[in-house]
Parts: sequence; C-alpha cells; structure tokens
Amino acid sequence: MPILVLILWASLLLRKAPWHSVGLRKPFSWRFTAIVAVCAGILLQLKDLVTEPLAHLIWHQQENVSSVISNAHHSPLIVLKSLAIVWTFAAFGEEVGYRALLLRRAADAMNGSAAAYSIALVFSSVLFGFGHFYKGPTGIFNSVFSGLILGSAYLFTRRSLWAPIVGHGLSDTFAIVATYFGW
Repeated sequence: MPILVLILWASLLLRKAPWHSVGLRKPFSWRFTAIVAVCAGILLQLKDLVTEPLAHLIWHQQENVSSVISNAHHSPLIVLKSLAIVWTFAAFGEEVGYRALLLRRAADAMNGSAAAYSIALVFSSVLFGFGHFYKGPTGIFNSVFSGLILGSAYLFTRRSLWAPIVGHGLSDTFAIVATYFGW
C-alpha cells in the first residue's frame, strides 16, 4: 500500500493537483457520506454470507485470514495495534491506492465518462482482489466483491474517499472486535 500512496503523491505533484482532487476533501454532505460509509461497512460483512460459500464450492478451501485480524484474540494491546494497522494501511492506504489512484486514473485514461468509471470500477476491484493474494483463491474472490462495494461507495458519494475509508475501517474494526471476543 505505501507504494500506491507514493505513486499517487508523485502523480499529484507532477500534475500539480491537490489532494482534494482525488477525493480527500470535505464531502457535499457529511450525513450522506456517513450513511453510505455505514451501509458499505454492513454490506462488506453481509457479502461474506454469499461470496465465501460460493468461493468455497469452487475452490474447496477457506479464506486465509489476515494475521492482523486473526491475532486480535490474544490481548487488548494487540487489538489496539491491529486497529491502528487496519485504519492506517487498509482503510486509508488501500482506499487511496485503489480508489483515488487506480480507479480514478483508469477512468481518466478512458475519457472519464460514466462508462469509463464503470469499467474502471471493475478493473480496480479485480486488482484489489489480487492485492489480497495472501488470502488464497477464496480470499481473492471475496476481495473483488469488497472492492466493488468500496468503489461503489466512492462513486456514489461523488468520488469522496471518506465513505470507502470509513466503511472499510468499520468492517475491519468489526472483524477485529469479533475475533477478540471469539464471535
């Protein structure tokens, strides 16, 4: 993730574009953005009820869970460390990398039309899935759908990064807390 963030930063410097041009700006409505973020977080949890069983039927194996999440059951200190990692690298870093850089630049390369953004959403979501290769085929499949949900939140809020960042963070926070409590 740090590499994608650095590439975006370099791209912004070369184009003399501000960070708000890629979605790090005040949203047109904080309330609407919060609702979309919470809905995205809920959808990320609910989609597992469909995608994981389907992927398990295809590949006959479970998703490999990230060690950041799976180790959260050890102690409250590890939970806090895990939360810091997921909010920094997953929620912020991945959303900046996959939505602000890859989705946005791919759509711009195809003229920035509505169709271009739809194609870029699928493209960036597939890359997001393969970016989670450590989770195995089931995890890649599941992550593609996560990318579609988060990318849709980005587009639905007029390309504001706050909804996918918060939605992603809420979903990962729930996973860590659920792991800690043995749910």
